[in-house]
Amino acid sequence: MNNNLPLEPEDSPCQLICSIDKESNMCFGCGRTPEEIADWPLRPEVDRKRILSELPARMPPLLIKLAQRRSLRRVNKRRRKETN
Repeated sequence: MNNNLPLEPEDSPCQLICSIDKESNMCFGCGRTPEEIADWPLRPEVDRKRILSELPARMPPLLIKLAQRRSLRRVNKRRRKETN
């Protein structure tokens, strides 16, 4: 079965940082939900444009959360090294 659809259309906001926030159910990399990511190539262009227009408002809270997660990981790694 070859439907000749590319895996990601040119308008895909994918940043190859695929990690979903459990609280908001949005990707830390692109701001889309898993459902939006999964059917992105099949969505009509009007839907993709609508979602793309929503992403600038979705991303700031996700970026703050991502920075907080990263800072906690660094602290935990330092603590592990200190205890060894």
